[in-house]
Amino acid sequence: MFDNIAPAYDFMNRAMTLGVDKLWRKAMVKTLARHGAEDILDVATGTGDVAIQIARTIEGSKLTGIDLSENMIEVGRKKIAEAALSDRITLLQGDCLDLPMPDNSFDAVTVAYGVRNFSNLSKGYQQMARVLRPGGMLAVLELSTPQSSLVRPLYNLYTRSIIPAVGRMISKDSSAYTYLPKSIEAVPQGERMLDLMRQAGLEQARCRRFTFGVCTLYTAVKPDK
Repeated sequence: MFDNIAPAYDFMNRAMTLGVDKLWRKAMVKTLARHGAEDILDVATGTGDVAIQIARTIEGSKLTGIDLSENMIEVGRKKIAEAALSDRITLLQGDCLDLPMPDNSFDAVTVAYGVRNFSNLSKGYQQMARVLRPGGMLAVLELSTPQSSLVRPLYNLYTRSIIPAVGRMISKDSSAYTYLPKSIEAVPQGERMLDLMRQAGLEQARCRRFTFGVCTLYTAVKPDK
């Protein structure tokens, strides 16, 4: 599915969120910068938006991005080359549930809009915790469901009807943007997500909601032992 929608992926992200997704990513990168990370792994990197934003924001940072979709990676490599960041960002095709990196390799691990696509979220968190260095931060940005009774009906109309219709026209994939609201509803949210981080051995797990609760930033830290 992601191979199919790769050419339209960036456009649809901007269109679906009216561009607000850039602000959500900016908040995550600022949190990362305050933590002092330099060697960073971006899991489910897609077309490399997060890796590029981190490289531009955190001076001296080196990024590795990994994604299962080769077509998404190819789009990302072109963007990175155009941004003249190929010396600082490397993209790899690979399985996020079986990361091909040694233990304790990175100061930080990031995931933006990716964990809801993991077939085994607990295993994904265990892998990300494994490659973090002691004291390193995991930052997960993920779409979520608003809790407000006023916002929820409008959100449901938008995600279940409008986004799939526009997605079919732009991406030519009839299933991709029907899958989106289903995946958001299915992924653990709030305290349930934080519990998965804790079960993977991470500490200081907390979350911050954005834009009426349609996006959430989850952070946790690997114990410094």
